[in-house]
Amino acid sequence: MPQTLAQKLIARASGRSAVAPGEIVTCRVDLAMFHDSSGPRRLKPMLEALGAQVWDKSKVVLVMDHYVPEQDDESRRIVRIARDWARDQQLPHVYDSQGICHVVVPQHGHIRPGMFCVGGDSHSPTGGAFGAYMFGIGSTEMLGVVVTGEIWLRVPRTIRMQWDGKLGPGVVAKDMMLHMIGSFGMNGGQYQALEFCGEAVRALGMAERMTLSNMSAELGAQAGLVAPDQVTQDWLAATGAPAVDIAGLCTDDAAVDGPGCETHRFDAAALEPFVAAPHSPANAQGVSHCAGTAVQVAYIGACTGAKLEDLRAAAQVLRGRKVAAGVRLMVAPASLKDQEAARAEGVLQVLLDAGAELFATACGACAGYGGTMPDDSTVISSTARNFRGRMGAPSVSVYLASPYTVAASALRGVITDPREVLQ
Repeated sequence: MPQTLAQKLIARASGRSAVAPGEIVTCRVDLAMFHDSSGPRRLKPMLEALGAQVWDKSKVVLVMDHYVPEQDDESRRIVRIARDWARDQQLPHVYDSQGICHVVVPQHGHIRPGMFCVGGDSHSPTGGAFGAYMFGIGSTEMLGVVVTGEIWLRVPRTIRMQWDGKLGPGVVAKDMMLHMIGSFGMNGGQYQALEFCGEAVRALGMAERMTLSNMSAELGAQAGLVAPDQVTQDWLAATGAPAVDIAGLCTDDAAVDGPGCETHRFDAAALEPFVAAPHSPANAQGVSHCAGTAVQVAYIGACTGAKLEDLRAAAQVLRGRKVAAGVRLMVAPASLKDQEAARAEGVLQVLLDAGAELFATACGACAGYGGTMPDDSTVISSTARNFRGRMGAPSVSVYLASPYTVAASALRGVITDPREVLQ
């Protein structure tokens, strides 16, 4: 039976040779990831009530990224629960204040092609960039996984997002994603498996592929996949991850546009920078539609907008320049690893010289836990979501864009097409 990449990954996890869309199967979990917000404070009391133990501690990864650095008593309480539980359980894979889980976990080699993974966060589909099937689940489902090492799911249909051609200067994966969300809406891929493919996707580095997979959540998809290739292998080798055989980890030609699989095609060369207006990622249009809108804050942060490549993009715009008077440029690198690499390259200094303020490598303002925005302000942000109240008071208006566009807008004080200022 011809299979899509999603079907192959699910079949492998369920111990079958093939699966069909709509079937309900039980899968073995290779990795369970959760963080200080979604993990111990909820799992610990439920495990104790059941008298149950973690099925395999080597397959659990805990990241402290939401409530760090602790800013109040409630944050300190939540983080203390996570740290105490990690110590009591003697968990071997704990990353405390190292950065955002969706970036830290793959950077430490935990996600590899062919794996079946779950995460206690809605942006867990990030793992699909590596050719792994990964999706977000709630605390009750995570309890079942942590105790049994298994989870059931309904095999999804596959929606292939094929990007032909090459992206132009100043146009990146974030623009691709905002275009798709604007076209299909936040339920456009509801429960389905998205697969990003085509010449433009193959040309992307891993950080950009991670942005595509991550924001599959904003399309309502369960998973967002990119077939692994040499780019994947090279990136994994650089993290010290063991080599993986990727042969066959792709959608069969005979499965393309067959039952349970549809394809949408896009022209990468024709894509302009995109911006999503308040208060939904689905309010996405070309930057020209909101160019000239005054901004008071420019935020370069989050798992979709502050990896090393994102910081490099912002620095390309801001090198030798200063942000506009009255604009606050906030930079929160996605991980300590990316921050230190940016520092070593001189990228971080470029941003600081331009007037940026450096914030902790954590979820921070993206999730409303730290560095929230001033009341009544207009913000342009490299984050994934701009729902009312997410980054501050309900009066805050947040526009979503790529790091290129955020940096260009900080430079001019108004939403700006980055192609106008790129050197």
